[in-house]
Amino acid sequence: MTDALLTAHAVTKSFGATAALRGADIAVSAGEVVAVMGPSGSGKTTLLHCLAGILRPDAGEVRFEGQRIDRLSERARTLLRRDRFGFVFQFGQLVPELPAVENVMLPLILAGVRRSPARLRAEELLDRLELTGLLARLPGELSGGQAQRVAVARALVSRPDIVFADEPTGSLDSLSGQRVMDMLVDAARDQGAAVVLVTHEARVAACADREVVVRDGRADTLVPS
Repeated sequence: MTDALLTAHAVTKSFGATAALRGADIAVSAGEVVAVMGPSGSGKTTLLHCLAGILRPDAGEVRFEGQRIDRLSERARTLLRRDRFGFVFQFGQLVPELPAVENVMLPLILAGVRRSPARLRAEELLDRLELTGLLARLPGELSGGQAQRVAVARALVSRPDIVFADEPTGSLDSLSGQRVMDMLVDAARDQGAAVVLVTHEARVAACADREVVVRDGRADTLVPS
């Protein structure tokens, strides 16, 4: 894809003697939702982490807006993840000491946004996810589905260019899972964000524009959704 926002080419990554990726290729455009699927141990999460700049590939290249992010310093990649990317993980990974609204505000506060507009933006997203009455609750006081929706709001609060989601509905019931997917798809449609999500669930993949199948560390098979 010549107009791709994010690309990976011939990416390899090993952990000790175990090869997780063996020349993976993928391209994602702005406004596109891509589901990354494949059997357990195929390298899906490793690919996601390389695309997001969490892991540095052993070989190959990862480009965001044409820039090689695999060559950036750790600090530069950290700033990129803070300012341009959003993340949703399977179990939320919320800050346990902060109430729901402040967990959502956190990316904006770290980026220097004043507390008042940061709170307004956080409350707007939490309201869309039907969590208005839970703003003051700590993560330990939320159900699994509620905590995951807070994590989605946190991922979207800074209007990122790309949202990376690793099994975002894996711990949710079908109704909560659908709400989460609706928000992620809306981010792509309304904000022009790209969404890259790892999932085992066919119903989740059905919400995507394309499926990328990872097998034996390769991600070069595209299956129309």
